[in-house]
Amino acid sequence: MTSGTETFVAPGDELPPLTIPITRTLIVAGAVASRDYQDVHHDAELAREKGSPDIFMNILTTNGLVGRYVTDHFGPRAVLRRVAIRLGAPNHPGDTMVLTGTVTEVDGDTARVRVVGANGLGHHVTGTVSVQVPR
Repeated sequence: MTSGTETFVAPGDELPPLTIPITRTLIVAGAVASRDYQDVHHDAELAREKGSPDIFMNILTTNGLVGRYVTDHFGPRAVLRRVAIRLGAPNHPGDTMVLTGTVTEVDGDTARVRVVGANGLGHHVTGTVSVQVPR
């Protein structure tokens, strides 16, 4: 929350949810942009041969979306200091992922945010982000 040029952050603050449609283009573009050429991220037939119903999002794309979610909330001057995530249920084309976050700790100008990204199968990503919040 901001007031003028000062940002106030307190434990328990909730970030508004961010809904992200998971498209085939998002999955492939994220994999290519992060130079992850594993076939399961761009070739549906090979992904099925390996036991997946379709291609799925890579962790680097997920990491970028989590970072975007936090910095979109805290503003362009916010600095990510640490992002620690764990993947769960895969994101496939046609899914919708909803990111939610809660501030769990504030130490000076740094907030720790618990982030969860859920889709129709369950939690796609869980983790914590430490972000330096502009004052």
